[in-house]
Amino acid sequence: MRLIKPSFKIEAINGADLLLMESAGRTCYKSEAKGDPGKFLASKIKSKHLTILEHGSMTVRFIVDRGFTHELVRHRMAVYSQESTRYCNYSGGVTFIIPSWVSIGEGEFLEMYPLNYSGTTLTDDVWFNSMLEAESSYLELLESGWSPQLARTVLPNSLKTEIVMTANFREWRLVFEQRALGTTGKPHPQMSEIMIPLLEECKRIIPIIFDDITY
Repeated sequence: MRLIKPSFKIEAINGADLLLMESAGRTCYKSEAKGDPGKFLASKIKSKHLTILEHGSMTVRFIVDRGFTHELVRHRMAVYSQESTRYCNYSGGVTFIIPSWVSIGEGEFLEMYPLNYSGTTLTDDVWFNSMLEAESSYLELLESGWSPQLARTVLPNSLKTEIVMTANFREWRLVFEQRALGTTGKPHPQMSEIMIPLLEECKRIIPIIFDDITY
């Protein structure tokens, strides 16, 4: 069994030079560019003319747990490619994502870690042992002849998965508003753990598009 922390990687940004979005936006007004696309876009974002942001897009690879992706794919204005538990065979060992509230370090584990493992609690032990049992059951079912798509029924939400998401900038703004700021309710801790750093990275790379999203 392997335990890891969640992560993300921005794999591609299209239209981030801002000129395409400015050109598209100015079409609506038949106005001429004045050498500062950022100023034009900032004014349109402020006035909520957000359709022009759909001319640019971003692709992000997430390494997270299945619970995270169950929420992520509810954003329908996006394209997803996700690791499939039907076709991926984890007979070499199952990888789980460590929840942000569990005090266990990353690593390979073959059996229960020592009870004096630094920073753990009784509930950490319960989660850890549940992952061990899930892996054991999954491997046993594979050995008995079940295919991966059948054996996956015993795998929990903490199962590690990779998912690649591509969406336009307007949709990413909605994702950040809901999953980082919590405009529709307090985000799940594992969402906050990823989406807040991702938002900060986006602010660093393309500030004009995301700088006004504050928490």
